[in-house]
Amino acid sequence: PGVEVFNQFVSSSGYFCEGAGTAFMPYLLSTLDTLAWRYNVPEMVYPEALIPGRREVGARTTLNLWGNVYPRGGFLHQADDHKAGAVVAQRAGDVVTRRGQIHVYQPLLANSRPGYWPAGALMEGDASTGKWQELTPVLSSSCTVFPRGGFLTQAQQGDYAWALWRPYACCERRGQVFLGSVDFQ
Repeated sequence: PGVEVFNQFVSSSGYFCEGAGTAFMPYLLSTLDTLAWRYNVPEMVYPEALIPGRREVGARTTLNLWGNVYPRGGFLHQADDHKAGAVVAQRAGDVVTRRGQIHVYQPLLANSRPGYWPAGALMEGDASTGKWQELTPVLSSSCTVFPRGGFLTQAQQGDYAWALWRPYACCERRGQVFLGSVDFQ
């Protein structure tokens, strides 16, 4: 609550982009999304779920496949607990960053307006759509996309958590009409 008030104050200055999220707001509760999240209905018959190589976290060709994004459910066959938790987080992020999905959820999206361009749909492996910060079992001071290299700490009880950081672009409002910009990234 205090952070939200601070963010509103800072964003009114024009030097801070307002995000789409609200503190402590649950955007996807798997217990309410039982049919889709626990039984993969109807996503088990989506082309992304049936065709190998589509919407994967990692790649078979590099021998670093963490798992498939589809079907976007809460269960996954993966020997590495850390990788399984990351893929499930990616699936949840994939659902909430799109509108009109067949899930029980609240979209984590903002509407664009003059001088404000919010983040779009989250795509696996694409840092321009969002990055993950590991919160537990080890708090990371940096953000990355899945899959990531390096040592993956295994949690004692399978309790993993990540924060999703999304890119937003805005410009200070001075009363004129914004004509356009060029992004050199």
